[in-house]
Amino acid sequence: MKHHQLAISILTSVMAFPLLAVEPVHFTQAEIDAKEAELTDFPLMRAVKSSIATRDNAIVEAVTPLNANNPDNVRRLESVLSEAQFEFLFPVRAAEYTYLGLLQSAAKFPALCGSYTDARDAEAICRKSLATMFAHFAQETGAHDKWMTEPQWRQGLYWVREVGWDETKHGGYNMECNPDIWQGQVWPCGTFDDGSYKSYFGRGAKQLSYNYNYGPFSDAMFGDVTTLLNNPEMVADTWLNLASAVFFFTYPQPPKASMLHVIDGTWQPNARDVQNGLQAGFGITTHIINGGIECGAGSEKPQSLNRIEYYQALAQYMGVPIEANEELGCKDMKPFDTQGAGAMQIYWEQDWSYIPGNPNGGKSYACKLVGYQTRYSAFKGGDYVQCLQHFFPEIVIDDSGTPTDPTDPVNQPPQVLIQGPLEGDAGTVIPLSAAESSDPEGGALSYQWQLPVGGRAPALNLVNLELTLPTPSSSESVSVMLTVTDEAGATAVNSHNVLVKVSGETPPDGASPYQAGYAYVAGDIVSNAGGLYECKPFPYTAWCAGAAWAYEPGVGAAWEDAWIAR
Repeated sequence: MKHHQLAISILTSVMAFPLLAVEPVHFTQAEIDAKEAELTDFPLMRAVKSSIATRDNAIVEAVTPLNANNPDNVRRLESVLSEAQFEFLFPVRAAEYTYLGLLQSAAKFPALCGSYTDARDAEAICRKSLATMFAHFAQETGAHDKWMTEPQWRQGLYWVREVGWDETKHGGYNMECNPDIWQGQVWPCGTFDDGSYKSYFGRGAKQLSYNYNYGPFSDAMFGDVTTLLNNPEMVADTWLNLASAVFFFTYPQPPKASMLHVIDGTWQPNARDVQNGLQAGFGITTHIINGGIECGAGSEKPQSLNRIEYYQALAQYMGVPIEANEELGCKDMKPFDTQGAGAMQIYWEQDWSYIPGNPNGGKSYACKLVGYQTRYSAFKGGDYVQCLQHFFPEIVIDDSGTPTDPTDPVNQPPQVLIQGPLEGDAGTVIPLSAAESSDPEGGALSYQWQLPVGGRAPALNLVNLELTLPTPSSSESVSVMLTVTDEAGATAVNSHNVLVKVSGETPPDGASPYQAGYAYVAGDIVSNAGGLYECKPFPYTAWCAGAAWAYEPGVGAAWEDAWIAR
């Protein structure tokens, strides 16, 4: 055994490891957990995790109006807004929106109308939260009909589906469903009977759109990203139509703070925010929702003026004082940026640091927090270890918990063997098999394959994989990774490299072809669409890994925001 000094303690083994040209690196789960805790142990992360916490759905389903067993925050909401008042405020709402649905949404998210351990007034914050949310409902999903008897501030929740869309229509908001990009792999889209992708148009009080929003919301609601990706109509037809708005209300969009943290005072503008004209008040909640369109123009846009009017009326109805100096609009507000008080990094990415003395050329064997979206979130348990195993497939997790009896043997991780062709023509199907993998204790194994960019397969959780190879612009080696888990939860990872052969033009100057979703760094040069493109320096670098429809070099709608043509 050899000992290495790593960012966290790692014990590496010199034993042979099948099909890997690198030395396996062994962690304990306790070491990984400790490193994750260290990287996420700062005040804003703790505050955000507290505000996005959810309750079990069994508690949600038990909620009924005026039930003495309702959670405390639900009973506070009921004391602030009765069912009769809800009916008064939303007289023309779609039938799918209900008072019970609002109570269930609060039950799911205890931070809505929640309690505070300091001197903050929970009831006052609850009233202001509801008045703010309802004002935005009136703008986002209101009838906007001046001929109705009811004033427009009471016309909210009229629409439950985006105007012009219904469940039978295809081809809507599903550009990120492509399984060749990581967004389509992490949030796999459901399909219609004809095999085309389902439409993720706006549904619910916040008009939730796109698979990369349906997936995380589904995960927050059910612990499974596929539930709502396969059944997006639930965001319109069930209590989730209001819960999706509460989800948006409590979750930040760094560098933007969450609306909840603006209202309850957790977010306090720093000097940079003040410089950008960002200050607490109703106006900044408009900026959070739709600042790119409605804010910073020097004069209030019609949509912003609507929201102000609705908020003033709702605040008066709900007993929310509006201070004379409260900024209700956002005409002078510049965009949030990475130096503001709401900026935080919430996604895991490979740590590219070189650590002298570490095995396999000084790899860091760590992931780091970044500000651009990746497939791994710091808000989701288990994503840190998945990030490690994705970028460092030689990692082996040695333990499955501490034995209850010191004389009991420690569960050993499985042995991972992958068999199959080492090369194949682009676009063809090759078979890979993990049937020779084994568990030292003789137990059953489960399998999870991870495909290279552009690869496809009908199933990723079987012992055998039918892999359709990607179609790069030139021959290249791709890696297929496999995580095998035994009955005790111990895992091991292996990879299998395949040379994808392409007959055709070599990329100019030998540059690598562009890969959608790859985490490019400033200065990286790629070939695409017959040209060469260089990834821009900070603060534009993150866009190079953005959605292909927008940032594919030379092709995407906004590619020049990320790339420089060479």
